[in-house]
Amino acid sequence: MGADGGGAVKRRSCLCNKEDFLPEESFKSWGNYTKALSETGMRLKDRILTRSLDDTELNEVRARSNHEMKRNLSWWDLIWFGIGAVIGAGIFVLTGLEANQEAGPAVVLSYVVSGISAMLSVFCYTEFAVEIPVAGGSFAYLRVELGDFMAFIAAGNILLEYVIGGAAVARSWTSYFATLLNHKPDDFRIMAHGLAEGYNLLDPLAVVVVAIICVIASISTKGTSRFNYIASIFHILILIFIIIAGLAKANPKNYSNFAPYGARGIFKASAVLFFAYVGFDAVSTMAEETKNPARDIPIGLVGAMSITTLAYCMLAVTLCLMQPYNTIDVNAPFSVAFQAIGMNWAKYIVAIGALKGMTTVLLVSAVGQARYLTHIARAHMVPPCLAHVNEKTGTPLNATIVMLMATGMIAFFTKLDILSNLLSISTLFIFMLVAVALLVRRYYVSGITSNQDRKKLITCIILILGSSIATATYWATSSGGWIAYVITIPIWFGATLSIKLFVPHARDPKLWGVPLVPWLPSASIAINIFLLGSIDGMSFARFGGWTALLLLYYIFMGLHASYDTAKESAERRAYDQAQGKVEEGGGRPPEPDLNKEEIARVEN
Repeated sequence: MGADGGGAVKRRSCLCNKEDFLPEESFKSWGNYTKALSETGMRLKDRILTRSLDDTELNEVRARSNHEMKRNLSWWDLIWFGIGAVIGAGIFVLTGLEANQEAGPAVVLSYVVSGISAMLSVFCYTEFAVEIPVAGGSFAYLRVELGDFMAFIAAGNILLEYVIGGAAVARSWTSYFATLLNHKPDDFRIMAHGLAEGYNLLDPLAVVVVAIICVIASISTKGTSRFNYIASIFHILILIFIIIAGLAKANPKNYSNFAPYGARGIFKASAVLFFAYVGFDAVSTMAEETKNPARDIPIGLVGAMSITTLAYCMLAVTLCLMQPYNTIDVNAPFSVAFQAIGMNWAKYIVAIGALKGMTTVLLVSAVGQARYLTHIARAHMVPPCLAHVNEKTGTPLNATIVMLMATGMIAFFTKLDILSNLLSISTLFIFMLVAVALLVRRYYVSGITSNQDRKKLITCIILILGSSIATATYWATSSGGWIAYVITIPIWFGATLSIKLFVPHARDPKLWGVPLVPWLPSASIAINIFLLGSIDGMSFARFGGWTALLLLYYIFMGLHASYDTAKESAERRAYDQAQGKVEEGGGRPPEPDLNKEEIARVEN
């Protein structure tokens, strides 16, 4: 409050001055910080139990960027953003890698499995994006339904997903550019003998590409959209050419050994190929810039994923009919395949198409990751200066620059196979959490759902998660057998059915809703966890190490920043309530019958 008690708590802006890196009360002095650390247990409990409100995310949190993002995107823009975000390194590089080493021609089934998983996640994302159209994407959705702490853990993995995804695509860009100029894929990389294997092929060209993308993404979202869909139309034409020309040279004998690595190879490849579908969640971060979210987001997301899945399956079939699976090149499979069948000139068209696809993937990824970081900074879990939206361009410049600097650094050092496996873990983990959040959203509303029904819901969700984890673990560790599945699958089915029959529906979607709830989100949870069970142990070790670092940062920094921000916000709303007014952008005020302790627990 002002000294005279007549003013509301001062709103902190998100400009880049010294105070905006650590503006919260806990960091004003060493004494304040020591006191905050002594309250870590209490604050952590508060952040775990406190959930945000739809209105808070839509109004108050968004207002911390000072300037609004421009609402100028339609469903047409979103479809092409989705296509541009997804069709890139995944299909042009990982198809060859997984067909050669894991699945053989059955790689098409791997794409079907990961496509089903991605489509289930698309439905879950779509309902949230329509109901809470903000730049935070899944971070905002999880803050509302699962609380501040889970949202932060997911947020860290979201950022890791984008940085790793961008780095993987940038390195693939270098490989295809080299083949376009009649060089080997690694010819433009520098061998650093003093570095560890997997991190010793330095890629300066990838860094240059990321820097150019950073400039384009910072200028204008609408301009980026126009560039993207014009380039994506050109890209679709190249994909059609690849399919027609490739099938014209098809050799059915290449399909004689359809699944040389068996079902285990198909699912193992599917877990990695989920990387090929990563990117559609970036479209959900553009909800804040969409003209009519209720109409445009469902059409954009579902439309883009349908087109992408069909294209992936056709391209996978074409590649494996052109060449025997064990001779497919793992770095530039389509270019080398056309060269192998005597169409050497076609490899240039393929390389151009691949480069275009990877460029738009990088571009849309840059737009999406900056908006995620912007909303995380609005919640003060990272320095709030990263939430600043430039008044002239209507884009989050600071967040764009920071994220792409990190992307460039990772791309400079790290090989694609290391990146793709780690990315798939982060993505599957986040998509699983979003599906859980959707169940919570439909079946739990504070003040409406009884304690008994809440306990039923929690029990059922735990059984769904536990049975899914058990199924995935048995699949990953056993060489055969089926006894465990007879136990785990009925438990999953029974838990889902119990939600349907015994837990009352607490909330209906206002504008657009996922069909077949709870079955669809429950299936999304199961298949995402099952695919996690097919990823190698080293990738899980890296994932665990990253999550441990996130927890350390949260305990010492993010927890106290978000707690202070929530406390200040609650005090401001309590003051406005007492004065009979609500500050513009301040979200929903506390209800008159809340006591002081309850008000303090309302999320910012």
